[in-house]
Amino acid sequence: MVLQKINDPSDLKNLSIRELETLAEEMRAFMLSVLSKHPGHFAPNFGTVELAIAVHTVFDTPRDKVIWDIGHQAYPHKLLTGRLDTFDTLRQTDGISGFLSREESKYDVFGAGHSSTSISAALGIAAARDANNDDFKVIAIIGDGGLTGGMALEALNAAGDFRKDMLVILNDNQMSISPTIGAISKHFHKLISSRGYNKLRSGAGELMEFISSDAKALAQKIEASLKPGTLFEEFGFRYFGPLDGNDLESLVPILTGIRELYGPILVHVVTKKGLGYTPAEDDPVGFYSVSGQFDLKTGKSLRPSSAIPKYTDVFSRTLIEEAKRNPRIIGVTAAMPGGTGLDKFAETFPDRCFDVGLAEQCAVTFSAGLATEGLKPVVAIYSTFLQRGYDQVLHDVCIQNLPVVFALDRAGLVGADGPTHHGVFDIAYLRSIPNMVVMAPKDENELQHLLKTALSYEMGPIAVRYPRGTGLGVELDAEPKPINIGKAEICREGEDLLIIAIGNRVYPALEAAETLSETGINTCVINARFVKPLDTTLIIDMAKEIGKVITIEDGILMGGFGSAILEALAVEGITDVRVNSLGVPDRFVEHGDVNTLYDRYGYDTQAIIRAGIALAVGA
Repeated sequence: MVLQKINDPSDLKNLSIRELETLAEEMRAFMLSVLSKHPGHFAPNFGTVELAIAVHTVFDTPRDKVIWDIGHQAYPHKLLTGRLDTFDTLRQTDGISGFLSREESKYDVFGAGHSSTSISAALGIAAARDANNDDFKVIAIIGDGGLTGGMALEALNAAGDFRKDMLVILNDNQMSISPTIGAISKHFHKLISSRGYNKLRSGAGELMEFISSDAKALAQKIEASLKPGTLFEEFGFRYFGPLDGNDLESLVPILTGIRELYGPILVHVVTKKGLGYTPAEDDPVGFYSVSGQFDLKTGKSLRPSSAIPKYTDVFSRTLIEEAKRNPRIIGVTAAMPGGTGLDKFAETFPDRCFDVGLAEQCAVTFSAGLATEGLKPVVAIYSTFLQRGYDQVLHDVCIQNLPVVFALDRAGLVGADGPTHHGVFDIAYLRSIPNMVVMAPKDENELQHLLKTALSYEMGPIAVRYPRGTGLGVELDAEPKPINIGKAEICREGEDLLIIAIGNRVYPALEAAETLSETGINTCVINARFVKPLDTTLIIDMAKEIGKVITIEDGILMGGFGSAILEALAVEGITDVRVNSLGVPDRFVEHGDVNTLYDRYGYDTQAIIRAGIALAVGA
């Protein structure tokens, strides 16, 4: 096997094109064997096998710096850079990351989990290279979906002005997670439909007409033969393409020629998402990421189906039913219609759902514009991705006190995707903004009530955060009803210890309270529901009465929900209440099994029990 002989990219240098093609087949087979058993990003990586091989064959990595955008397209890169033997630990607790990590490998030049960062990072690295009088090459690999992000366009603008020697490879597969949308995507589609591209795709024989012994001459002749890249040339880039990104026989010599050129260059390659595995080719959206074992022949999941709905599904269904009653409701997403459940909303209300691409800033301010005209925009977005639109939340929504609803999916720990994707910061960064209301349901039934609350609220912006995955299996009320803003509930009475929990930590708190009662510690449990405004009347009265308090949240402790409780006590001048806050410490949390991480960072059921005993007995 060729793959087993690849310890690092230097082992590629003396392989023939046929051997490289065999390597590509073996890499796909190996990824398939691993990903059919363990969760991971699937289709994007099957499309970039040849691209990763070609780049590491042509360039002198790690001296030459390759920056992969997002990272969900970089599994082949990992296989070629010394992680073959550990690949089966991918995204597992204490295993290798599913994205790029500088701590993991010297070949991971720039950490990436979110999109549209590679060109900016590459430009900075190229500028530093020149400042240090060095001469290595800098290559950024970005997907067409990533190019819809404003940061990528800002970087193209700056790169064309700075005129640094750098190469941008645009991996065009017409997809981000869902099909890429927008004017730029339409421009790419026009390019790959052109006669020039189709002629180049027709086979190596057509391409070889251009080949000479001079690699630089090769690149220049190809550039002259295909001239559809006006958009990028206006940014100051020399444009080559579109080229077949899955054809090693053409890709290797072309990149070899381009390597000898200088200045900002953009190579547009077209790849096929899921290539080599028919089910993924036929359903690249469904195979964007696989969540468990599946049948290799059919591609169908081997996980038993669950009758318990996911939080995302409850959100989607509730939003659709409410939109039937209220024509003002508009759905907005940033390239995540499937992940947020807005795809189903769009099927029902195609004229009332907008996908702005991988551009969270645009999504937020677009929604602010909708709100100024009396509509009720619901921005459905992952917690981690809303961080990218923080200034727009503050400046364009909250300062103007516009009634925009933020539906924050994947709030709290999300497991295998790791530090770039854990949604643990939203409580802290949202509750500090004036005019913002922040809520979190204890279960899927309460989610539909809080969404109804948000849709009924006209006084300003409001956010509801909810976790990833299936609900708890509680019965869903037939009709959601709004809850009074800032109203908490007592879930369990007790006089020895008070636990104040928010969101998905309420049920672990109730489980802990049951165990504590068996030790003689009668525990009161409050479901806060609201991070802001707090039900200060209830919370303060109960804290003063009981005197021993545990707060618990699936979020960062610094500035989070526990901090809000402590602030409320301080404002009232209460100094004789003992408080222990449980949640995410002041660090970035690694990837791994969620329950393992809850245990590791001390806010699962057993940790609550230990904290309760220590607090109740005065330890």
